[in-house]
Amino acid sequence: MKRVTNETNVQVKFNLDGTGIADSTTVIPFLDHMLDRGLFDVHVRATGDIHIDDHHTNEDVALDIGTALLQAVGDRKGINRFCDFPAPLDEALIHVSLDLPGRPYLGYDLRIPTQRVGKYDTQLAGRNSHHIIEATFKAFARALRQATEYDPRHLWTMPREKEEAAGKM
Repeated sequence: MKRVTNETNVQVKFNLDGTGIADSTTVIPFLDHMLDRGLFDVHVRATGDIHIDDHHTNEDVALDIGTALLQAVGDRKGINRFCDFPAPLDEALIHVSLDLPGRPYLGYDLRIPTQRVGKYDTQLAGRNSHHIIEATFKAFARALRQATEYDPRHLWTMPREKEEAAGKM
């Protein structure tokens, strides 16, 4: 994936079947640290207008990773699709419930008590902001891994779409 805007230049390579090789160099060191949380391979190169703030770079890296993920799961045949994963980190406990229905959507409710962790803007359970964010990335990565793994009982089925869930099977 490659995204070039007036604010950012982002390149992402993503391998769901990787071994956990993370090679990320963005202009946001905390983001690089957080991208090293899954058992998939992720390679990110990003520059952006951080002299204004981190928002555009964070957003465009997330958009490219999401687009790469969409391509990586393909038709979603045989994947688990759903996952529910809790991740404790010291005093923080984050719970991620994940569904990969093939439609774009992200909802989250994080209460992060500080405005920044180092230079990382946290304006996007526990009391330590670093732990809350890190546990969130870990829980999401583990839930994503489990939701995209193949289950031999599903190999010949497609995950149900919105229409099927509404009774139009």
